[in-house]
Amino acid sequence: MSESAVAAAVGYDELATLKLVALDGGRSGPVKLSCSGVANRLDVSNQTASRRLQRLEEADFIDREVVSDGQWITITDAGESALRQEYADYRRIFETPSVVVLEGQVTGGMGEGRHYISLSGYMKQFKDRLGYEPFPGTLNVRLDDDAVRARAGMTALDAVPIDGWEDDERTFGPATCYAASVTVGGDSYEPVHIIVPERTHHDESQLEIIAPDKLRDELDLDDGDAVTVRVEEAEYE
Repeated sequence: MSESAVAAAVGYDELATLKLVALDGGRSGPVKLSCSGVANRLDVSNQTASRRLQRLEEADFIDREVVSDGQWITITDAGESALRQEYADYRRIFETPSVVVLEGQVTGGMGEGRHYISLSGYMKQFKDRLGYEPFPGTLNVRLDDDAVRARAGMTALDAVPIDGWEDDERTFGPATCYAASVTVGGDSYEPVHIIVPERTHHDESQLEIIAPDKLRDELDLDDGDAVTVRVEEAEYE
């Protein structure tokens, strides 16, 4: 099954099944479940419960070991990420916006940020919507493991949209900018924005941060330095 087909197969029903596994302790280690037990709790047939678990496994949301009297199930990092996304959505519905604090280390980038940020179609929007023209480059931060999990909370915060655009040669995708500050030691710098392109080569462990100035110079940063990124509600109309 292709990756897109697997993604399409995991819907609300599968997420409800994943939640059940998590409630039984599947985040912290393997839990023993039977298809009939899962089926009874979800009020579905045994075949439906089995099919949902299979889809979760194919999507790499769970690991399973089938034994004679049931199966041992563990929620994977991808499965936990999906649950945290659901959690963030419900927070957005029921809770007032909060602050997300992320810890990580400065790392070198691939130079792509410098090129794309400098493009006129983006730069004009940055100036109009963020209130400044970013330094032509990004500060790259590799998040700690706890911060990777906490990052899902960013989606509960209002952010600044950056629209996609096109020129005569190609189309450039949209992005989202989250207002933040960067702190190292006793020094802090703001405003900065975490920029999250719709299409990116980075995974969830990487942040790209833009600012009016070169943050490495302003905060005297080198690769490997520990930084704290405080993400807050963005003001945008």
